[in-house]
Amino acid sequence: MTGTDVPHDQPARRPLVALLTGAGISTDSGIPDYRGPNGLWRRDPEAEKLVTYDAYMADPEVRRRSWLMRQKSPAFRAQPNAAHEAVAALERSGTPVRVITQNVDGLHQLAGVPARKVLELHGTVRAVTCTRCHARSSMREALDRVAAGEPDPACLVCGGILKSATVMFGERLDPQVLGTALGVAKAADVFLAVGTTLQVQPAASLAGVAAEHGARLIIVNADPTPYDALAAEVIREPIGSALPPLLARLAQPV
Repeated sequence: MTGTDVPHDQPARRPLVALLTGAGISTDSGIPDYRGPNGLWRRDPEAEKLVTYDAYMADPEVRRRSWLMRQKSPAFRAQPNAAHEAVAALERSGTPVRVITQNVDGLHQLAGVPARKVLELHGTVRAVTCTRCHARSSMREALDRVAAGEPDPACLVCGGILKSATVMFGERLDPQVLGTALGVAKAADVFLAVGTTLQVQPAASLAGVAAEHGARLIIVNADPTPYDALAAEVIREPIGSALPPLLARLAQPV
């Protein structure tokens, strides 16, 4: 046998599968699309203030209303749906998987995808951060303080203003998270865009980057996207029924 021969018992190679997920993957879990073109934040300027950084930092009343909104967030009652479970099953199959999500609900992790394999482009609603010292703590702790009578709880470390650990309007994405996501897109063998309109940059550009670097691009979304022409496959069926069989197929070694 020469140095270039491949042993017959060598395991079949599994492709690196990357998923870019948007609001559409979580709607079956009861979480509406707040940030999309027709979402609440776009339709209601007053509601948009609650998640706009400058307004939030400048106005204590906006912060008080924001905390009340967080208390009612459906993300804390939501459970992973069939699509989230399918992604977790793909990861458990031994297939190399990386999830890049535009969602802040944490449902991929709740479904069982290891946190180290999930890149949260827009942060997470399940934590809070101090805008001054950047101390991080749980959202549950902050909401308990609100329920106990603190309308605008301050950082327990330095007294600074607390905010949800999400990317508000007017804030930039974390460059380290975005850079890692870009690396994943370039390395992926298969890149799925699921439940995202691929309209919001820079996240949307990851689909194009993946295709340019040789990935098989698959788009699963109800409506057309600007990247459909680059896709090897476009699926318009409901995500909850379309994604499980698709990912089960990808789990098979090649």
